[in-house]
Amino acid sequence: MTFSQHLINWYSINKRDLPWRNTTNPYPIWLSEIILQQTRVEQGMPYYFKFLKKFPSIQDLATADEATVLKLWQGLGYYSRARNLHTTAKYIAFELEGVFPNTFEGLLKLKGVGHYTASAIASICFNLPTPVVDGNVFRVLSRYFGIETPINSPKGIKEFRTLAASLINHEQPATFNQAIMEFGATQCKPQNPYCLHCPFNDSCIALQKNLIKSLPVKLKKTKVRHRYFNYLVIKTNNNESVIKERTLKGIWQHLFEFPLIETDSPVNENTLINLDSFKKEVEGRSFEISLYNDIDIVHKLSHQHLHTKFWIVELESIEQETVPIDSLKQYAVPVLIHNFLEEYTF
Repeated sequence: MTFSQHLINWYSINKRDLPWRNTTNPYPIWLSEIILQQTRVEQGMPYYFKFLKKFPSIQDLATADEATVLKLWQGLGYYSRARNLHTTAKYIAFELEGVFPNTFEGLLKLKGVGHYTASAIASICFNLPTPVVDGNVFRVLSRYFGIETPINSPKGIKEFRTLAASLINHEQPATFNQAIMEFGATQCKPQNPYCLHCPFNDSCIALQKNLIKSLPVKLKKTKVRHRYFNYLVIKTNNNESVIKERTLKGIWQHLFEFPLIETDSPVNENTLINLDSFKKEVEGRSFEISLYNDIDIVHKLSHQHLHTKFWIVELESIEQETVPIDSLKQYAVPVLIHNFLEEYTF
């Protein structure tokens, strides 16, 4: 029995009942794939249902404003995914008359759709033999075939894509792709894979050579950058606050946040209030300041860690544009600020 047939047989018995597996409609398939980039199924599924309820069709998503899309995405992180989702929805709805491209090459041209996502949509929706290669697939193939080429190197990516293309079942490409992803997610897991009850335990090279923990091989990650954020949570006597849109490129573009003072290292109260940037924010007015969190909240992104303090700044009034405090939760904000708003009582 071939590798692909073994895998498909395993999948027929062990597959999870996931909602996007009950359709070949490109819209929900595409939506699920974008949501599940960098996101676990358990975390992404509620967002999948929320998006489909709010935007039942791609036309509904296309005609929404970006702020609504970002607010609904709040908590998933990697907000460029949401912006690309919205851009692509508008392109398909208005330029392609609501019809998804039905070729791998056409799908690959969509903003936010890479090789993996295009392969998944092409195989699941249009039955094309385009192999998917994601983290799960890298892991399964590297272990089974004992491949030590780094999976995040150009050579490794090419090698694994070529191997996956040679293995895919041309009669059941959608089933094969979903089977190998499912196998990596639930059986051949990163930690503590179920080797004892694995259908490949008599032919897996990593198991035979005791390489399970060392495969797949990855090149060292980029050095983590540490940043120090000081958010000023302004409270006026008439229950107003200040929240601003991030307009610069980088993390959280177009999301809202409290006035931010970024420093090169952690600062105490005395250092903070003597900074010119702080004085500019309070406009020379009398104020009272207190620190909400004694220990920095460390928010970890892919290549940077944000060491964050929330400073409560109370003053009578301020010339900046303000919003009612009870409206703050309506804004699309990073999860870091969302969590603060959920915990802090104004």
